[in-house]
Amino acid sequence: MHKNIAIIGGGLAGCELAWQLARFDIPCTIFEMKPQKFSPAHKSPLLAELVCSNSLRSEELTTGIGLLKHEMEQLNSITLQAARACRVPAGKALAVDREKFSAFITNAIQTRESIQVRIKEIQSLDDPELKEYDYIIIAAGPLISDPLAEELSKITGEDGKNLYFYDAIAPIVSADSINMEKVFWGARYAPDDKDYLNCPLTKEEYFRFYKELVSAKTVAAKDFEREIHFEGCLPVEAMAARGEMTLAYGPLKPVGLIDPRTGKQPFAVVQLRAENLDKTAFNLVGFQTKLTYPEQKRVFRLIPGLEEAEFLRLGSMHRNTYVNAPKVLTPELMLKKRPNVFLAGQITGVEGYLESAACGLYLGLHLAFKLRGKVLPALPKETALGALMNHLRTPAKKFQPSNIHFGLFPALNVRAKKAKRKELHARRAQEKFSQWLEEVR
Repeated sequence: MHKNIAIIGGGLAGCELAWQLARFDIPCTIFEMKPQKFSPAHKSPLLAELVCSNSLRSEELTTGIGLLKHEMEQLNSITLQAARACRVPAGKALAVDREKFSAFITNAIQTRESIQVRIKEIQSLDDPELKEYDYIIIAAGPLISDPLAEELSKITGEDGKNLYFYDAIAPIVSADSINMEKVFWGARYAPDDKDYLNCPLTKEEYFRFYKELVSAKTVAAKDFEREIHFEGCLPVEAMAARGEMTLAYGPLKPVGLIDPRTGKQPFAVVQLRAENLDKTAFNLVGFQTKLTYPEQKRVFRLIPGLEEAEFLRLGSMHRNTYVNAPKVLTPELMLKKRPNVFLAGQITGVEGYLESAACGLYLGLHLAFKLRGKVLPALPKETALGALMNHLRTPAKKFQPSNIHFGLFPALNVRAKKAKRKELHARRAQEKFSQWLEEVR
């Protein structure tokens, strides 16, 4: 039995992969460059650091991400265990105290006997320390270091300049700097919930904010880089540029929110989500941005309640790298041109915290079965995990990273309204996953 497995990267995918191997008593080593070296977006020395947001999105089973959570939990995901233990109020979404979340996973990984953690940056697959390992998994994430990214481009034969997109981070403000006389608590259609702080805007305030936002100065891309944004995480100013009412129908939609002081629905609403359990910090929901730091402070302080906001973290852009998975990877995520080297996480072309962890989880299961002389039963494409992995196996003229959504699932072949279709997708996925789980066990 091959027992020597090296995992490059201690993010969500790397930690989830190691956790799955540990469940089967298969030893592995995680090589993590932090805290000796940090990427442009990472700040914490802990493993499984959440960079962009503290939200893991919807928990409803009638969504692709809700189904993915449900399936991962049944497979003993460490990511979901940490999320449940460190959650903060967020309505129908699962959000976490990100520092406690990372600390939970770091402790779980470091106290597992079969998992070793080495603090070292791996710049090449020919690193002498990797020679003793039978399998190497690159789970370095989309912020992979330049030397390793360049080597990966050479191995795959892909032009690395075309395999990237820009991701954006939303600002965080201090709770005690928010003018509580201008904001109100409440989730959509649930006025008594205290999951979100809502900043109501009148029509005049909205259009003033819009005008300043679309004319504000942004951080320019380097001359040799084209700005390619992931559609599911567009900068707020990029959304606004699509039309003056785009934000009002998007992240600033007031539907289901009634200002208790007026008894009416505002023209628009900026929602703030708690960053930690003590609610001392709040994230501007949907406000990932590439505005310059001075412009962020100027423009976002036009939002009612944030006139004197103290920004604990300002928004920023970072470049994410990924590969053309259908072309360069086998269905089991192994590099076609480098046997026994696998990829896991966002670098494969999945996008999102949970999707990245799910990719690591799948590869961990696959390797665990392989090393025990077995074959992991094929994942039904009708399941969330199966649909996500199938995305990485489906050739496309222009392969792009993707979140999990029902568009990745096989068609239902029935006529039904949108809400009913979601229910049918969810029911079929749960049935198929239960059947598959019986085979796995």
